[in-house]
Amino acid sequence: MSGHSKWSTIKRKKGAKDAARSKVWSRLAKEVIVAAKMGGGDPEANARLRTAILAAKAQNMPNINIDRAIKRGTGEIEGAIYEELNFEGYGPGGVAVLVETQTDNRNRTTSEVRHVFTKYNGNLGTNGCVGYLFEAKGTISLDAARVDMESAMEAAIEAGAEDVEEDGEAIVVTTAFTDYALVLQALQDKGLPVIGSEIVQEPATQVQVTGKDAETLMKLIVAMDDLDDVSRVSANFDIDEDEMAAIMESI
Repeated sequence: MSGHSKWSTIKRKKGAKDAARSKVWSRLAKEVIVAAKMGGGDPEANARLRTAILAAKAQNMPNINIDRAIKRGTGEIEGAIYEELNFEGYGPGGVAVLVETQTDNRNRTTSEVRHVFTKYNGNLGTNGCVGYLFEAKGTISLDAARVDMESAMEAAIEAGAEDVEEDGEAIVVTTAFTDYALVLQALQDKGLPVIGSEIVQEPATQVQVTGKDAETLMKLIVAMDDLDDVSRVSANFDIDEDEMAAIMESI
């Protein structure tokens, strides 16, 4: 099991163990705050903010929450101000790990990320040590119970998507980073059942890991993803699907 879509599948299943919606909304709100802080509160003039709003709406975040996050980003209302802080390193088996965070306390976040790397036999590296191995892509998940593959593929290709694949209970549409917002908007306009969307970091190459390394690596990734300040964890692992299922059952 490898690639960004597989980790997305794991996260969907893992979400049943989390306070899933509140955690997702918290991360989406931080992205809206950061986007508004960096480019202003007008989504028509701020492409990143427009994308963040679309992603938030795809997760059914109430408009009042989105508006509040925008105003926090622009400074119209008080609240914690977040900044982006990314970390790069290696996990067990030499797997490249990219950790993206949005934080209001650099020291706290750095300490927490370093601790997780160390606890699970990883190493926090320097900026640039693994980032070049990843490329940003957009992924949009559709409810496979409410749309058939043929209809989804036709709509996605017409909208400019790069790929469409079935992934369990979801149909996953992949887009170029620059086309993500346009494709997401087009699919929503067509009334397709969007159940999730996000920007992911797709690895150019994978590293195969098995046994104890695979188990420890997934513990590292899950622990890192559980940190409040972490918005996205990406890694270029390749783990056999049956072995992955067994590992996730044991974590």
